[in-house]
Amino acid sequence: MKNNLLPIRIGIDVGSTTVKIAILDDDDKLIYGDYQRHRADIRSTIISVANKALDYLEKNIENGAERTVTVKVTGSGGLSVSQWLNIPFIQEVIASTTAVKKLIPQTDVVIELGGEDAKITYFDGGVEQRMNGTCAGGTGAFIDQMAALLETDASGLNKLAAGANQIYPIAARCGVFAKTDIQPLINEGARREDIAASIFQAVVSQTISGLACGKPIRGNVAFLGGPLHFLDQLRKRFVETLKLSETETIVPENAQLFVASGCAFSAERTFTGDNENFQFPTITTFRDSLKNLVDAELSEVQRLEPLFKDEKELEEFRTRHESQKARRGELAKTHGPVFLGLDSGSTTTKAVLIDKDGKIIWNFYAHNQGNPVELAVQVLKDLYKQLPDDVYIARAVSTGYGEALFQAALGVDSGEVETITHFRAANFFVPGVEFLLDIGGQDMKCLRMKDGAIVSIQLNEACSSGCGSFLDNFANTMGMDVREFGQIALMASKPIDL
Repeated sequence: MKNNLLPIRIGIDVGSTTVKIAILDDDDKLIYGDYQRHRADIRSTIISVANKALDYLEKNIENGAERTVTVKVTGSGGLSVSQWLNIPFIQEVIASTTAVKKLIPQTDVVIELGGEDAKITYFDGGVEQRMNGTCAGGTGAFIDQMAALLETDASGLNKLAAGANQIYPIAARCGVFAKTDIQPLINEGARREDIAASIFQAVVSQTISGLACGKPIRGNVAFLGGPLHFLDQLRKRFVETLKLSETETIVPENAQLFVASGCAFSAERTFTGDNENFQFPTITTFRDSLKNLVDAELSEVQRLEPLFKDEKELEEFRTRHESQKARRGELAKTHGPVFLGLDSGSTTTKAVLIDKDGKIIWNFYAHNQGNPVELAVQVLKDLYKQLPDDVYIARAVSTGYGEALFQAALGVDSGEVETITHFRAANFFVPGVEFLLDIGGQDMKCLRMKDGAIVSIQLNEACSSGCGSFLDNFANTMGMDVREFGQIALMASKPIDL
């Protein structure tokens, strides 16, 4: 058994949605690679991916389980893993740049898409990288979310896009806004193939406009990352938009493993520190160290106090808040004039019927699925069937995103600005109200009032994070509806400060 063999280099890239591993031989060739979604269970996925890689090495390299390895980790989740496993960490941009210079040195610009990030790296006269901020619009997670609207996955979206004939404008900066663009297209019968290609084009537009910011993307352009490796129709949209020739388009083999490969390239094979007793781990000892991940948790993870200590405290909260109730009447026992309010929101349609004393005698709330008028027509038809013979709608007013649309389509008497309707209702139920907070499907706003007048309004702008549609989508990614999601959150014992 030889003891003078250099350690095998292993690079692990722990991304926001996937775990990648790359193993290099002595000739800098990739001898093993793997790419797996972790679905928020990073530790279990790393254990699984790493063990499969080590199984391969044991069977296929000299010295088997006793061969030494040198491991480095990178990615958005890499720093935590480096502490758990006591292995070196390397910045993602350095790992990626190392792989590009080593494997595709002719590259002038790299466009890289990951699960929640997008990057453009320029190699002219140095290295300049531009990256998205806190918003994941236009990334792999965005594509997954849009694919779900078409009842498919990312690969299914790619197959659909291959048959596209036209492109529709779709917002990619925010998944919530994009959903609002796509749902009406579905309802209007637009071809799924065209919608799929339009989603990819939205990603292209967001990446170029949001990151390049006017700086030209020219020369040899390389496409890296999982989405650009697996989705050839997404690459096609980039190539056509940037007007790249075949010789200017670089699609390297194993582009999804490039950052992990760069991480492996940078793994030291000789020890240069002060510890004379340092030894590289063997495959066996590194495998044993993976057990540290089972119960690993960073001590600096910030926790919050639970919302409620137990079910009793939650019930006390509900009882306290449910003591304030709107007055209600019965539609069947109502006579004379009634008044209809319609709220056409970004994702839902609401309707309320009140009598002359302000009592609620009928109400409706449902998702509009991108077609608020059709839903409203059906709702009103059902309402008219329930109205007693001596009851008539004296006046109807609309508000919300579709205020004018409802006026035109339904013959509503008038419209009112949403903030005014919020204030009027709040002041009716709580006379002298001073503060109002509203969270809707795509927006959230707070109003401050004084002496019966609105003195300030704050409203979210281009981002719908934290709004209703965001919560709905996030709950769906965890395999539950928003009500179940809310119930679990209410009783969480150790919430994390995100």
